[in-house]
Amino acid sequence: MLKNFKIKTRYNEVYDITEHVKKAVEESGVKEGTCLVYNPHSTAGLAVFSPWDPNGFLDLDEEIRRLVPTRIDFKHQHDTPQDAAGHVKSALLGISGNFIVHEGKLLAGGSQGIYFLEFDGPRNREFFVKIQADA
Repeated sequence: MLKNFKIKTRYNEVYDITEHVKKAVEESGVKEGTCLVYNPHSTAGLAVFSPWDPNGFLDLDEEIRRLVPTRIDFKHQHDTPQDAAGHVKSALLGISGNFIVHEGKLLAGGSQGIYFLEFDGPRNREFFVKIQADA
């Protein structure tokens, strides 16, 4: 089963997509298998992070911006320095995540959420959830 979700983003925001993924798994009817979450964009990323402390997102954002600041001396400049930095951030963070489906539910730790991170924007974005049953 493949599900497509659409979101409207703003620059440098984090979107909790955990419930969308959990619901897709439950609706799939798959009892044992895998779940792939995929972001088809080169200036956005996916992360598994703790949802309990919003300051954790501030730490993540600050570290990402520290590691890859928006600057004008990137060799590639598609649109803007913000866009160029977004490409690097996305490549470092990653655009997909694999999860286990067990007993019809997404297997995730109690302090794990799935998040879509926008590094450019605002944009119309999408992400995909693919659930596959074990053979």
